Order: sequence, then structure tokens, then C-alpha cells
Amino acid sequence: MRIDRWVKWSISLARSVNHLQLVPATSCNPKSFLQSAIPYVSLLYRSYSTEMQSQLSPDLIRIMEQRLSAIEHRHACLQNFMNQPEASPAEYARANKELRKLRDDMDLIIELRSKQKEIAGLRSLIAESSEDKDMLDMANEELSQAIEEEKRLQNSLLKSLLPKDDADERDCILEVRAGTGGEEASLFAMDIFKMYERYAQNKGWNFEVIDIAASDMKGYKEASAAISGVGVFGKLKFESGIHRVQRVPVTEKSGRVHTSAISVAILPQADEVDLQLRNEDLRIDTYRSGGSGGQHANTTNSAVRITHLPSGITVSIQDERSQHMNKSKALKVLCAKLYEIERLRLHSSRSKLRSEQIGSGDRSERIRTYNFPQGRVTDHRVGITHHSINDVMQGESLEVFVEALVLHEEMDAIASFSSAG
Repeated sequence: MRIDRWVKWSISLARSVNHLQLVPATSCNPKSFLQSAIPYVSLLYRSYSTEMQSQLSPDLIRIMEQRLSAIEHRHACLQNFMNQPEASPAEYARANKELRKLRDDMDLIIELRSKQKEIAGLRSLIAESSEDKDMLDMANEELSQAIEEEKRLQNSLLKSLLPKDDADERDCILEVRAGTGGEEASLFAMDIFKMYERYAQNKGWNFEVIDIAASDMKGYKEASAAISGVGVFGKLKFESGIHRVQRVPVTEKSGRVHTSAISVAILPQADEVDLQLRNEDLRIDTYRSGGSGGQHANTTNSAVRITHLPSGITVSIQDERSQHMNKSKALKVLCAKLYEIERLRLHSSRSKLRSEQIGSGDRSERIRTYNFPQGRVTDHRVGITHHSINDVMQGESLEVFVEALVLHEEMDAIASFSSAG
């Protein structure tokens, strides 16, 4: 679809949305304007999908057919491998995992091949029935319906074949840390942590608190949680970065606005197939939890600190009274951190592209400002502002930013797919 049509639709939609505002683009470049129009993602994406379905170019179909043939070949190879008795349990698990990932695509491909065979048969029937008007009309009607169904299947397959992060379907680990701003930063870290908890509840996801290190004023110096559900990491991965708050702290007597910051990290959860920890690479220390650092002060060595010696990464958990539970949580967080390091190493080129377009997701990057006196939240990567900060903090309107960033990634993926041929 041409960008100027996106711009016209964006302007029209902007006039009908009460709480959203476009941040003025820094140039008259249509693509820059489009980036600022992303908040209207739901309507735009539906329009885009409809347009794309009816206008798949021959070049795009050719590229897609090459990918489909490669998937069919890979699926056949994996099935043959699964029948080899000499495969080790680890190799079998990896092959089975890859087969599961290909299953949905293969179902669509089989349906598409069947429809293409039907179309070929109808065209042959039309060629042979040139003198039978009733038969010709019936065949032409069925052919038209079959071609529309073929387009639908091609459209579904194109979306499924777009370059995407393999970790998008995983559960995630959320880490929130207070930064500059003292106690106010700790209180804001608590607010943001609870914002994600409410958002997860609204989405029907499971939100399990891993650890909370409380401040003197009952804010959160650090807090972590495991979030599980369908496509959790793919939805939340762009939340990583520096979140800045501007508001009057509860400790401020003169009413002066302070600026504080917290960092958010979203890590995909790893499983045993992805990562195997060796006991000799771990140092496990136990100690007594207590003070503001633990929710359950006690006199037993229930707190656990695990150090991964090769990387130097350390994870400490003291949220549970049980040493076994704390160790289990610490291992989950450690695996997520190690998996993320390896994932980013393997995808460094794609991470560079994403960094240029919508931000790297790095926790050192300032991504969003929450201005309480003005009642607004601004995302600096896609240049959008939402004017109901309370709805965002309640987890209700966070979807505005989540969908905008996901849509931006999908649009870049389509451009990347089209240029691959």
C-alpha cells in the first residue's frame, strides 16, 4: 500500500480519537509522519490487511512460494529424522520442537496446495466446456470463489512467514529497578510494576511475583515477576528501557515537580532444550533474608544467591520462606538472562535494524515519559502521547503503546520480506 494513503487514513482517524494526539513530525517525510500515526493501530492494521490481501504482487508471491517450498522440504527432513532410531533424546527434542513450530504453517500450506489443485481443475473444466453455457457459468463462479480463498490463504501465510523473533511466543521475566530519584524512584518502580500486573490480569495472563526488595517508604528498589500466557514476550519486549516520571513526590512540601527514572527489563524465559546449566558453572550461596530486602524476614538461611561463574551474572532471591522455592526462582531468572545474551548475540544484525527503527529495547534507552501534572504519557520511539495517564497506570490503556510498537515491527518485517527477493 502506498504511504500517502496511510497518511490520509491516519489524519481521518486522528480526528475521531479523543485521548490520542500526534506529536508533530520533525520533517515532512511521509514515513516520519506514519511513525507518529501508529497509535491508531487497530483500524489501520485491519485496513492494511484487507488491502494487502487483494494486492499481492507477482514478485511477492514468487518470493513466498520459494519460502513455502523450503518449509515443505524442511518438514519432510524433520519427519524422516524423527524416525531414525539413532537420534539422541536431546536431538529428538529439538527436532520435535521445530516440527511443532512448523505445524501451523504446514496446515496452511496443505490447504493452499489443495486449493491450487482445485483451481487448476476448474480452469481445465472451463477450457473443455466452452460450448456448455450452464457448466461454464457454474465453473466460473466456483473458480472466482476458489481464487478468493487462495488469496486469503496466501495472505495468512505471508503474515506467518514475516521475519519474527523466535522468542515472541515465550513467557517472560519482568524486572523493574529504581534509578535516579531516591525514594520517589522506588515509589514509581512500584507503580510501574503494579501497572504491568494489572495489564497482565486484563490480558488473562498469569503474573507470579518472583522477588521484591522494598524501600524505606514501601516502594520497590527492585522487583521481578514471571509472566506467562500466549505471546507474552512478543507483546512486552519493547517495554525494556528507561521509564521517566515527572510528578510532585509525596515527600515534597513545596509542590515542586521532580524527575525520576526507573529501568524495565523484559527477558524471554528459557527452557531446558534451549539452555543446559552445568553444576560446576554455578556457585550457590544461602543466607538469611530480612530487612527491607525481603518480604519474609526469618532466622533460617532461606535466601539464595546463584552466581554463574563463566558470565559473572548473579541472581539473588529471598521472597519465599522456602530455600528450595527461592533457588527454583533464581534459576528461572538466571536461565532467562543467559538465554537473552545468547539470543541477542545470534540476532545482532536484526537487533541493529530494530534499534535504528523503533529502539533497541535496551534497558539503557529512555523510551517513555509519564508526566502526572499534565496527565500524559509519551513514548519517544514512535512519537505518540496518550492523555489519560490514570488509564495507562491502571494497565487499561497500556495497549495503545504495545500495539503501536508491534505494528511498527510488522510493517518493517513486510518491507524486509519484500526486499529479500
